Amino acid sequence: QVRLVESGGGEVQAGGSVTLSCAAAELSTIRYAVGWFRQAPGKEREELSCISGPDGSTYTADSVKGRFTISRDNAKNTVYLQMNSLKPEDAAVYYCATVSRCTEVAGFGYQFGSWGQGTRVTVSS
Repeated sequence: QVRLVESGGGEVQAGGSVTLSCAAAELSTIRYAVGWFRQAPGKEREELSCISGPDGSTYTADSVKGRFTISRDNAKNTVYLQMNSLKPEDAAVYYCATVSRCTEVAGFGYQFGSWGQGTRVTVSS
């Protein structure tokens, strides 16, 4: 089973930036699409951005497009989420997970595998 570990969260001021990392414990993760999600208190988990395994195609939700950028470094088995111009409403626990597919047009496939503990991002105004 693929295990992904999120890191990089913390407290940041509104307008600031932070980069989250999603590290794979197994080399086989390279062939999987990976997605970033977030969940704020009292809200449902939200799909943010994903990146495919084979060709690196990406998709980013309209809610964060232009501010969040996903990338991957296969040599390090790591997927990143660069978050800029953060707003208080971006405060949440951020998760990464493997997804069945990721395409620029259709976006996320279904999530599979277990959820990690996530990494919390707090945005102060």
